[in-house]
Amino acid sequence: MAVKKKSKPIIPLYFDEEREGLRAAGRFNAQLMDFIREKVQPGITTIEIDRLIYEYTTDHGHKPADLGYKGYNHSTCTSINEVVCHGIPDGTVLREGDIINVDLTTIVDGWYGDSSETFLVGRVTDEARRVVQIAFDALYVGIEAAQPYGKVSDIGRAIERFVKAHGLEVVREYQGHGIGREFHQDPGVPHYLPKIGASQTVLEPGMCFTIEPMVNAGTWRTFIDSRDNWTVRTLDLAPSAQFEHTILMTETGPELMTTTEHGPKPGHRF
Repeated sequence: MAVKKKSKPIIPLYFDEEREGLRAAGRFNAQLMDFIREKVQPGITTIEIDRLIYEYTTDHGHKPADLGYKGYNHSTCTSINEVVCHGIPDGTVLREGDIINVDLTTIVDGWYGDSSETFLVGRVTDEARRVVQIAFDALYVGIEAAQPYGKVSDIGRAIERFVKAHGLEVVREYQGHGIGREFHQDPGVPHYLPKIGASQTVLEPGMCFTIEPMVNAGTWRTFIDSRDNWTVRTLDLAPSAQFEHTILMTETGPELMTTTEHGPKPGHRF
């Protein structure tokens, strides 16, 4: 789940046993993503996806972080086509040609793991496939740009440059976030480089955060659907896609905490 920007960061650093807690949360989060990926098929409803996620998580003794968060009543966010993020599971049936982002956050022994993927539902349009591909590639461009003692702004600069080079736009109203024993904490991680006020926060070993670029086929601008005050849509209703990993910055570079066994790897072509 994306979060709006914050300021004045107080950033925790994690070491030793704390890192093991983060790794355990990330491993289960990835396991959950692999479980749900085979269920995302034409004919399933988003509320059924939500139910499966809840049952799998609780059957393994863990908690869905979304459930009850700021009054949110579901275990995941399911964002279809022009929905950028925070789509609410309901009776909507997935149809051939849809793209859907499933955003998972789980709590394992007090530690949070957070990731998302955008899935292609059957055969999709060239435009939808392209925005999914660029969003996926942009995630790894951002991860590669994150290096020990670099700056948070390095991530946004690299992602924005890559996405714009392909004629698409990066959402600016929402960003990645620090994570650990809390769902959303500092540092905030913009996926673009602001003209003024770019983050000078240094990426120190021990920081844990998400990178989760939201890429739009049209304008980067969005609006919140007034019918539920959660669902974020592209202003022009063009398709949007997102991918997310939880990252631990180590002394030697970024460690991906939420790598799946069966999901797409860097270089994958959709």
